[in-house]
Amino acid sequence: MKNYLKLSAVILTSAIMLVACSKDDSDANVEAQSYDTTFKITDAPIDNANAEAVFITVSSVKVDGVSLEGFSKTTFDLAALVNGKTKTLGNLELKAASYSSIELELDYATDAAGNAPGCYIEMANGQKDQLEATANTIQINDTFEIFASSTNEIVLDFDLRKTIKEEQGSVSNNFEFVSMTELSAGIRTVNQEMTGKISGSVNDAGDNSDKIIVYAYKKGSFDADVETKGQGESNIVFANAITSSELSGLNNAYSLNFLANGEYELVFVSYSKNNNAFAFNSLLEAESTTGLNLGSISVTSAIQISANVSITGTK
Repeated sequence: MKNYLKLSAVILTSAIMLVACSKDDSDANVEAQSYDTTFKITDAPIDNANAEAVFITVSSVKVDGVSLEGFSKTTFDLAALVNGKTKTLGNLELKAASYSSIELELDYATDAAGNAPGCYIEMANGQKDQLEATANTIQINDTFEIFASSTNEIVLDFDLRKTIKEEQGSVSNNFEFVSMTELSAGIRTVNQEMTGKISGSVNDAGDNSDKIIVYAYKKGSFDADVETKGQGESNIVFANAITSSELSGLNNAYSLNFLANGEYELVFVSYSKNNNAFAFNSLLEAESTTGLNLGSISVTSAIQISANVSITGTK
């Protein structure tokens, strides 16, 4: 009987060790394996009526110091990449882990075709206003995750509202990039697999705004006294919004895309047109037409949130 018990114990111990080794091997394989990861770029709108397009020329993209495969110097219009539209930058084989270093190198002098300038705003009259910053390389330090999956798509949200400023008091339009610190903070990165979106339409019966923008904030983070005043070196308003969308079309539609899983509050803002620029007018009172709490919307990658609202007044 004792020999039987000893034999049983040996067998059980061996089985446990075999399972443990198999698990360790499996974990090691996941950590060692690399996954094809696609990098894309998108944008949030700029606050200027006279800006028809915003062209930037990217000469290099690196993740943790490694250049993207298949990427070559490219010029594209950021202003066209709104409402969920993206442009693919390239691919890279990455292990499943957290990453926090992306470098975008811009060419201010010439575009991909060799024409000057490389980065500029194209005005409604066809005039080009060159964009420059104090350095060519933008260091993006926003953390993103690579999963053990074949569907990793990392989206870089280049928020024009936070990254480009207009010099005040000049006779003609004069745009430039914000400071390098603000430029880095104005670009966020997310894995599309773990994002959702909030979209809908707005009924504004009063029609007292030249433009309405809806901003998405992390739940409980919106402070009207702070956000409606310019912040930082470049006086960026609504600086802490995660993303934004301008109402457009006959239905005043909006779309807040690539929101990381979490809870959000929506802020609707009225703008008035002053010459060629839009200036903050007032915060708007808004109500969901379906009883949705606009101050606490839970976003997950599993569903798309529809939030149709009516403007009921100003705050």
